[in-house]
Amino acid sequence: MMKKITLYALALLILGTRISFGQNAHFATSGVIEFEKTANMYALFKKDINKDNESYLVPAFEAYKKNQPQFKKLQSTLSFSDSKTMFTPIEDEVGYGSFWGDDAMVKQNNTTFTDLATGTFICHKNVFEETFLVKDTTRKIHWKITDETRVIAGYTCRRANALIMDSVYVVAFYTIEIPVSGGPESFTGLPGMILGVALPHENITWFATKVTETTVDDKALAPPKKGKPVSATQLKETLNAALKDWGTWAQAKLKAFSL
Repeated sequence: MMKKITLYALALLILGTRISFGQNAHFATSGVIEFEKTANMYALFKKDINKDNESYLVPAFEAYKKNQPQFKKLQSTLSFSDSKTMFTPIEDEVGYGSFWGDDAMVKQNNTTFTDLATGTFICHKNVFEETFLVKDTTRKIHWKITDETRVIAGYTCRRANALIMDSVYVVAFYTIEIPVSGGPESFTGLPGMILGVALPHENITWFATKVTETTVDDKALAPPKKGKPVSATQLKETLNAALKDWGTWAQAKLKAFSL
């Protein structure tokens, strides 16, 4: 009898501790996240080498490795408040020169406002020499949540996998400690803020380096206004028409500008 009472008391103690922890748990609903985008330039360069161009691209690749770092790093911020987010690239002051350093997949082309409550976004998108203002519904990503976890910028995150645009494999890490279903670029739809994204086959990653909890005013979340107004479908049609004579290069460019 005494053993049963002791076990019952222990169970109540554990339950009380869990309830207390839940009551005291802190969740950020407003702040600014600093992201770092990393591109493996050597891997991207090697993908362009084939039997038809190796005579001149192989020497160019060797020269590139002597003068340029393997990884190009770019900075951006994601401001968030309740159900609204604003992803803003920070202008690259370093410059990496050459055709590959200026590739569409490597550059940061988008400034994106997302209203998670309505499932819509407004994106200021730079495409070559033209600027578009894309307004549409957010991308529906069918995430598969896993049991894998890792710590990013001090937050425990859970891994989720998905496939977007039919062929782009995505690995994301989100935290429920920031109960906002947003993320960098166009990545949304998980039960918490996405603090890490990797596109393994594209050799590109975005990872949070710092999260600052602060009040974000409406001005910081004001949607972009400049650019030629188009929907996501209209932009794709425009790009397809512009790149129709680019051969195998077309799909790579279309993929980069569709992220």
